[in-house]
Amino acid sequence: MNKKKKHKRKKFVQKLRLSYRLVVLNEDTFEEKLSFKINRLNTFVASFLAAFLLILLTTLLIAFTPLREYIPGYSSTALKRKAVELRYELDSLKLVQQQNENYVKSIKTALTGEDEDEVETTESYAGVNAAEFKRREVEISEQDSVLRQIVLKEDRYNLMEEAINKANFSLYPPVKGTVTSHFNPAINHFAIDISTNLDEPVKATDDGTVIFAEWTAETGYVIIIEHRFALISVYKHNQSLLKKQGETVEAGEVIATIGNTGELTTGAHLHFELWSDGYPIDPTEFINFD
Repeated sequence: MNKKKKHKRKKFVQKLRLSYRLVVLNEDTFEEKLSFKINRLNTFVASFLAAFLLILLTTLLIAFTPLREYIPGYSSTALKRKAVELRYELDSLKLVQQQNENYVKSIKTALTGEDEDEVETTESYAGVNAAEFKRREVEISEQDSVLRQIVLKEDRYNLMEEAINKANFSLYPPVKGTVTSHFNPAINHFAIDISTNLDEPVKATDDGTVIFAEWTAETGYVIIIEHRFALISVYKHNQSLLKKQGETVEAGEVIATIGNTGELTTGAHLHFELWSDGYPIDPTEFINFD
């Protein structure tokens, strides 16, 4: 029995080593063009190496080249890189937001003297630690109270004076004439009316940009100019407009002509308004119309 197995194994090995010749012939002349001496063992070894090299090459192409993006299940490299960058940015924004919140809470605690349990004690921002603020008792001195009242009064009553002093500029009178109606917020008259001759030129009170230049039923032709430092000037009841919305103007440049247009007009005059930071102000305090 063992002899038979050995004989079969020996015969199998002999078959593997048995040599063959692979010949390429000319079909018409039977001339030998090419021949190879092969056996089964060499064929198996060559086939295995070829398959191994093919698998290795395919793996390298998928792992280290952009070709893997075309295989289902693989995401884009650029997309992954962008996702990682966005993740880092999101973490940074969260940290900055947390630091800002802690800073605001710390300042609030220091100013009001109230104890806020939600104030973080482990974070700091701009060198200010929340725990340090909570340990301190803030007392408002008499000098501080006086300063608060002065600042409050200036903000409430001297908005335009403070803006002009800081900007260091003067306003150009839009027209010369007689002021027939003065600034009176009590009756919602947030302007002055200047009586003058019809078709007299209306000039810009300062450099700026025209933000409105249209006809309105109540006030006729209206032009509004936005100037520096949140200052806005309004010119109503004009006969015609010489500037369009979006155009820039210089101080003293003619922008319209005096008229008597609109339902609320009472004759040839200019209805002139000044606004600073959203508050109406009296133009006669800063412009001489005589």
